[in-house]
Amino acid sequence: MWLPAALLLLILPGCFSIYGPRTVGGPEWGSLTVQCHYDPGYETYNKWWCRGEGWKSCEILVKTTGSEQEVKKDDVSIKDNHENCTFTVTMKNLWRFEADIYWCGIERVGTDLGVQVAVIIYPEFCSATSSLCY
Repeated sequence: MWLPAALLLLILPGCFSIYGPRTVGGPEWGSLTVQCHYDPGYETYNKWWCRGEGWKSCEILVKTTGSEQEVKKDDVSIKDNHENCTFTVTMKNLWRFEADIYWCGIERVGTDLGVQVAVIIYPEFCSATSSLCY
């Protein structure tokens, strides 16, 4: 009996080892926070946040050291929480041109794990709930 491809993916271990929001947004000149989740077992692996459509070729903006210590580079920071199996990325002083495709990732031997996150920057006078922005 042949299983449909989607069903097969559900039973393969590690296929969904990292997950996060599909889209996040923040106001221009403001900040946004992205929380990415991972399965137990990846606590001490380096986590990263990168920008670009293809996650294998995206530019890594910030990366953890495998510890829970916050790492900052320019206006971007990343902090891992081993107990909750999450890492949090914060982008500050957002500019309109920073709207793009980003990736939460886990560095590992072989192919890294990654999940795509679309970042939307709202104009300075808008908010996520303002009807004037649409």
